[in-house]
Amino acid sequence: MQEHNENITPDSEEKEIDLLELASKLWDNRKKIIKWGVCGAIIGLIIGFSIPKEYVATTKLSPEITDGKQASGGLSALASMAGLGGSSSGGADAVYPQLYPDVVSSVPFLTGLFNVEVETKADGEKYTVKQYIEDETSGPWWSFILGIPGKILGLFKSSEPVDEGHVLNNFQLTMDEDRLVNALAQRVTASVDAKTSVVTISVQMQDPLVSAILADTVVSRLQNYITEYRTNKARKDLEYAEKLNAEAQQEYYKAQQTLADYTDRNQGLATQSARITRDRLDNEAQLAFSLYNQTAQQVQKAKAKVQETTPVYTVVVPATVPIRAASPRKPMILIGFTFLAVVACSGWILFLQPLIKENKTKFMKSDTTQHKN
Repeated sequence: MQEHNENITPDSEEKEIDLLELASKLWDNRKKIIKWGVCGAIIGLIIGFSIPKEYVATTKLSPEITDGKQASGGLSALASMAGLGGSSSGGADAVYPQLYPDVVSSVPFLTGLFNVEVETKADGEKYTVKQYIEDETSGPWWSFILGIPGKILGLFKSSEPVDEGHVLNNFQLTMDEDRLVNALAQRVTASVDAKTSVVTISVQMQDPLVSAILADTVVSRLQNYITEYRTNKARKDLEYAEKLNAEAQQEYYKAQQTLADYTDRNQGLATQSARITRDRLDNEAQLAFSLYNQTAQQVQKAKAKVQETTPVYTVVVPATVPIRAASPRKPMILIGFTFLAVVACSGWILFLQPLIKENKTKFMKSDTTQHKN
């Protein structure tokens, strides 16, 4: 047992000596570490103040929860579009809100935001979303430097010709339109709480008022988008019922007019054939009226069905103009760069500098030996 303790004690003492030696070496070079830390802090401040401010407007809405039968009419098309299949065995709305982020990030939805008019808080100028992102959104100074090679290569590439009367085509976007869609997809995001089905929509822009206006617009567009899918079957049934009702109305008016014309022309006739003809025309008019009445009732039922299947959304947290910028987080950047500078200086002092000195000494010794020989 004593031999075991004797074997452990020297190792532990050696480790303690090594740690004390490392700490002593760092303390002896504390001025250099402080200088590196100050340089890191300066770099962090430069980077922190070079990144443009970004403001995030967030809104939350809760969709109406219905059973699977009620939701299966229109949302099955939406589910198949997102590749989730058309099965809705029950509690459909507990699943389908998971599709909302896919809807918000889809190309048709994002391109529909291009012409939305927004207003800046700084100067009160009005722009479309497309104009604001292309002309009023800036990046840090190093993005311009990093983009120089791409611009130089672009001079040797033939640009994609765009017709003057170009119309946006979601099936085939131009390069500029594709870049704008990708930029919007990064700035407009949606997420869904799996337990509560509450949809959270966030819009990040460099102007607080622009982010709030666009967040409110995205909520409205999403509601309309989903409502169209939910009421798709009911609206088609309503259109068909209105078409049948219009045809039945024409037939009824035509039969009624035919009966009136025949009655006017044969008021003095009392023959049996005239009575039979008049009774036949009267029966046809009654039949046409009965059909017209039934189709009118079907139209009212179809309208009620559309209203029934129209989802109701409750805006839990409305969009408001953010007061504070969400990024950049200058204190974290400052602390991070200062910490990295201190760690880098410590690594240089403890490991790299001794290694370089050792290699340099070996090289000088080998060089001296060669000269002697």
